[in-house]
Amino acid sequence: MSAVLTEDLIYEILSAVEEIPEGAVASYGQIARLIGREKNARLVGKALSMSEYYGEYPCHRVVNHAGRLAPHFKEQKERLLEEHVEFRDENHVDMKKCRWEC
Repeated sequence: MSAVLTEDLIYEILSAVEEIPEGAVASYGQIARLIGREKNARLVGKALSMSEYYGEYPCHRVVNHAGRLAPHFKEQKERLLEEHVEFRDENHVDMKKCRWEC
């Protein structure tokens, strides 16, 4: 499969992100696997960076595989804390406790 970011693919990614329950997080790779594009985690990140143009989605619930927050998403940590997501340090979600089991 080609790694071209189309509107259909963006909506497919955002639909998967919309399923992440409050208080849980998923990794970019996990979302990529869910939509059948397991090698396109970076594409997921790119789509999420443009999500504001497509509506309201819980993109704050997506972190990297190690639980690291997105570096330019200032509100991410605050929003996760409001949902009682646990952190293992200042910039990393505790993936053992908070990973979405889908």
